[in-house]
Amino acid sequence: MRLHPSAADGLIAAALTTVAALLGTEAVAQGWPAPDPVAWALVALIDLPLALRTRAPLTVCLVVHASWVVYVSLGYWPVVGSFGPMLALYTVASLRPTPAAAASAALLAGVWIYAGVVSDADAMASVVGQAVGFPLVLWRFGYVARRTTELTRELRAEQAERARREVAEERVRIARELHDVVAHHIAVINVQAGLARFVFGSDARTAREALRTIADASGEALAELRRMLGLLRADGVQEAAGAPAPGLDQLEEMAARVRAGGVPVDLRVTGEPRPLPPGVQLCVYRVVQEALTNVLKHAPGAHAEVELGYRAGEVTVSVTDDGPARGAVLDTMRPGGGHGLIGMRERAKLYGGTIAVGPRSEGGFGVRLTLPTPVRTARRGDAVRE
Repeated sequence: MRLHPSAADGLIAAALTTVAALLGTEAVAQGWPAPDPVAWALVALIDLPLALRTRAPLTVCLVVHASWVVYVSLGYWPVVGSFGPMLALYTVASLRPTPAAAASAALLAGVWIYAGVVSDADAMASVVGQAVGFPLVLWRFGYVARRTTELTRELRAEQAERARREVAEERVRIARELHDVVAHHIAVINVQAGLARFVFGSDARTAREALRTIADASGEALAELRRMLGLLRADGVQEAAGAPAPGLDQLEEMAARVRAGGVPVDLRVTGEPRPLPPGVQLCVYRVVQEALTNVLKHAPGAHAEVELGYRAGEVTVSVTDDGPARGAVLDTMRPGGGHGLIGMRERAKLYGGTIAVGPRSEGGFGVRLTLPTPVRTARRGDAVRE
């Protein structure tokens, strides 16, 4: 359980006050006057303000040292009030720049020597050594804590920026692939439009079929264009390679390549296969590719299963293996390919689907993607029985 910083500071202040009170009861045994109500009030002024040390470190440091000076000047045992000023110096050194920390260290050293002079200490050399050594050590510890905090903050900001760049790069890569899908639709429209114009007067049935194909292809192309425009956020995108986008008919070829790499793969199809938009097929293909690649990389020798399911209103694909759980390996970047879990999530989000990735209770690792089937596909036979 993590405490709120203010609550933690309050507990620390209460603990130091308790320690100081216990030490105060030993003052008489050490040859010092017994604490009276004034002494206890000063002890409280020395330690209790530390509850606000992270909110106003310099102010708390000044208040604590001033209270300690009064405590020492009235002839009470200086050791009782020494812990609060030491923690106040550490706090300033861990939260404020070097000049403020140096001034606080000098203040602690000066008050420490003043306490030795007021108490007529016999070993002033030891007092001076402590007055130099303790502030320097506390200053150093505070500086290390401050630098650690700064580096942690910078690392988190760098990780957040890297994740943002990965998402942007992945979206641009997906958009390039969608460019090929849209280009395919436009080519179909062009061919069918030419056919319809050629047979318009002689074969009305063929012309109607061509126009129906044009309507379906143009609708799918517009849907892909809307997705692409929502993704593109970068300038200077390079030209696409022009290779046809892979689809579900190439899953068996992918499984064969993985088997050749030493991982047995079973591919199973449930439900009644039906035509799906190229973009949806590409999404399923890339997710399966990423999942099987991670099996090859992180669970060599494991047995993998790919199940493609055609359901009413949706298509699902799951990739499971019986190898060891792999934690967050999918978040690692892979040169020349996708960005692991980031790419899977972006593809699922692009088509309004969901994806679940993680270790399985029965062992191994699993990826499950669910994508809704477009309305036009439903009109072409999506209402299958499960």
